[in-house]
Amino acid sequence: MKKNLWFWIVGLVGFALDQLTKYWVVQTFPNIGDTIPLWLGVFHFTYVINTGAAFSFFEGGAKWLRWLSLAVSLGLMALAWWGEKMKVTEQLGYGFILAGALGNGLDRFLFSYVVDFFDFRLINFPVFNLADVFINVGILFLLISSFSPQSSH
Repeated sequence: MKKNLWFWIVGLVGFALDQLTKYWVVQTFPNIGDTIPLWLGVFHFTYVINTGAAFSFFEGGAKWLRWLSLAVSLGLMALAWWGEKMKVTEQLGYGFILAGALGNGLDRFLFSYVVDFFDFRLINFPVFNLADVFINVGILFLLISSFSPQSSH
């Protein structure tokens, strides 16, 4: 695990944060659809459930998405464990993607849906969660890594 330490740290801490935020939402909001405006009409915390992928794509696809999340998670862990030492930006990228895949994947296996709550109403954006954010941050780190010199371990 030392070889790609940042991967494991980001993946596990991100997974824990994702699960804690979803637990907070479920415990705080009595009903699906309940909302707390942090900036009225701009940004709310809104309790919704999503049976699809990020941003409600593939609505109702939780059955096959759970297996995709599992395959991505296991593939990333195998890469970090048995693969070569990655650049730090790669470790961060794959670690964030692991956090998101584990977070939403566990929910799909346990409940057949994920809890979403970040609600940007100003731009009418689909409600999403921390796991979705982590996956996108991970992709950003991988893009940065692809433009970085190879020798920056």
